[in-house]
Amino acid sequence: MNGEEEFFDAVTGFDSDNSSGEFSETNQKVTRKTELDTSKSNRIGKIGERPLQENGIQKHRTSLPAPMFTRSDFSLWTILKKCVGLELSKITMPIAFNEPLSFLQRITEYMEHVYLLHRACRQPQPLERMQSVAAFAVSAVASQWERTGKPFNPLLGETYELIREDLGFRFISEQVSHHPPVSAFHSEGLSQDFLFHGSIYPKLKFWGKSVEAEPRGTITLELLRHNEAYTWTNPTCCVHNVIIGKLWIEQYGTVEILNHRTGHKCVLNFKPCGLFGKELHKVEGHIQDKNKKKLFIIYGKWTECLWGIDPVSYDSFKKQERRGDHLRKAKLDDGAERANGDTADDVPVVQETVQVIPGSRLLWRINTRPPNSAQMYNFTSFTVSLNELETGMEKTLPPTDCRLRPDIRGMENGNMDLASQEKERLEEKQREARRERAKEEAEWQTRWFYPGTNPYTGTPDWLYAGDYFERNFSDCPDIY
Repeated sequence: MNGEEEFFDAVTGFDSDNSSGEFSETNQKVTRKTELDTSKSNRIGKIGERPLQENGIQKHRTSLPAPMFTRSDFSLWTILKKCVGLELSKITMPIAFNEPLSFLQRITEYMEHVYLLHRACRQPQPLERMQSVAAFAVSAVASQWERTGKPFNPLLGETYELIREDLGFRFISEQVSHHPPVSAFHSEGLSQDFLFHGSIYPKLKFWGKSVEAEPRGTITLELLRHNEAYTWTNPTCCVHNVIIGKLWIEQYGTVEILNHRTGHKCVLNFKPCGLFGKELHKVEGHIQDKNKKKLFIIYGKWTECLWGIDPVSYDSFKKQERRGDHLRKAKLDDGAERANGDTADDVPVVQETVQVIPGSRLLWRINTRPPNSAQMYNFTSFTVSLNELETGMEKTLPPTDCRLRPDIRGMENGNMDLASQEKERLEEKQREARRERAKEEAEWQTRWFYPGTNPYTGTPDWLYAGDYFERNFSDCPDIY
């Protein structure tokens, strides 16, 4: 085994230094199906095998089988001290710094607030639809709040499906490339009202005291009843104090959401923390028409809620606010700036909740997390259910579904030794499979997605081939 094989497989499912959007180590054997996948096989197994509430809606578990494993006995510094300014895809990380989910399942958390997409589909005006789409884009990163564990790196060919009849969608994802790591996903409304798809390959870097995940890959939403397509990329996520001190997360960067039919654009600024944490978690932006006229102002926090108001009312309120601030503004102490030494970045004091401007309308509010969330890797209620293996599911899932990964299952059950052993075994099995393909000069065949061009942006993308829910899994690879 050479060094590249040893380290490239070992860790993060986030990136590689080849994360350019080019497609490698793949060869499509599938043809595109552009229309909605209308397979009737929405259900997993027989409905009688699922635990039901009295109203017929499926129950989902509310806690993990075992509490979170403590990370206090592990030091990242011994691993990361030689990696400042480098990407982390080749660094072996102790399993204690993982969370019991695959990165494919982490992507599925985009769908927690899917009601916003259903709402957008029902709204008659493009401005209203853009408001709901913008709220959905912000809500998609809300589950990352206080989530400092690293998801497991998906194995090449790994898949994940989720069907939520109660929420009106189904979802399929596949790890389509290993060098660079690329995860493709496709979701559709069960009422045939939307398609949501994309391919994700963030670039992860270590900067001495923090780890930064720069987003790569385009997110596409299609509202079928309105013949509209929206595209955007996610903000940058940064985890602070990975060496010493309390871990904390911020999102920053500009997100632009474009309606390709009407020309409406939403520009959202995820603000960096700033001095004294005054801007922590804040999101501000606006919606403009194709002539760049501002139609609507959006503000809030990605950890709490999002509000909107017309520009005239917003500007009037801000003018009054500035007049008030001028009277009470205090001079900052120059010595208050934080030194860039070996000390931890101070965890910003959470400022008051969002100040609601009179006349604003609520666009989105975060779901309350379960009371035991801190003992469950800070998972939301939606996230807790993602790795649940329901009765009869093994008979209908493909053998590549990450619910069947023994290392993730071991960690979820609290068996860290087993999880670590299985992780090493799976990575070695993946290396051996790659060596066999190289020996036979055979290329990896993706199953459910194929490389192509995003029809709206013209950029490289992975497109859904269709037919997954026909459940013909006879030719799926043995990766576990």
